[in-house]
Amino acid sequence: MSHFAEAVHIITTDGPAGRRGVTISAVCSVSDDPATMLVCLNRSHEFNHLFIENQVFALNTLSIGQQALSEAFSGKGDLSQQDRFALGHWQTLQTGAPVLMNALASFDCRIIATHEVATHYVIYGKVTAINIGEPGPSLIYLNRSYHSSGD
Repeated sequence: MSHFAEAVHIITTDGPAGRRGVTISAVCSVSDDPATMLVCLNRSHEFNHLFIENQVFALNTLSIGQQALSEAFSGKGDLSQQDRFALGHWQTLQTGAPVLMNALASFDCRIIATHEVATHYVIYGKVTAINIGEPGPSLIYLNRSYHSSGD
């Protein structure tokens, strides 16, 4: 799968189960009416169940200048969730999930379906709000390294 180029995102949640954010690339648009996103989260990560328990997530698409943020949310540096969130500027839209203010785009979603496939949770979210940031090259992950969509 390392040969499959993908945009890099930080997916976040907040609610009764707690706050969490992780870097992911397994994302796709499912429908535009209603706007629906699909995300995949590794089940082996101890706290990824918080997304399902909170029933909300925000999908934040990163620009090339946000590689350090991506690395922090992927676990590099072994930062706590609180320290990871301190690296960015966050707001909320409708669901209460943290939205990265300077992301290329953020999709605030309510979970409408989940299931498990192999090692991952597959989560479908209905988009309730969108925040569009400044246009620019997106952060891409390919061959186990970061690239720009302008490369």
